[in-house]
Amino acid sequence: MGSFSIWHWLIVLLIVVMVFGTKKLKNMGSDLGGAVKGFKDGMKDGAASVDDDKPTAQVSASAAAAAQKNTIDVEAKTKS
Repeated sequence: MGSFSIWHWLIVLLIVVMVFGTKKLKNMGSDLGGAVKGFKDGMKDGAASVDDDKPTAQVSASAAAAAQKNTIDVEAKTKS
């Protein structure tokens, strides 16, 4: 009762193939493979961009400080 034999799994596989069909299962398999490949590529790109962003973050902070010195803050006054 606790474990399934090979015959149980074969029957389940047969029912799945009958319900979905082989063409749809093939398409689902290729879509799943493409999604996994895209995820792995994204993880590699994300790790590379984190390493690349560190020097530019320091430059952008100094650029922001310089821009803040040149910025004029104006408050709009309402007529009363």
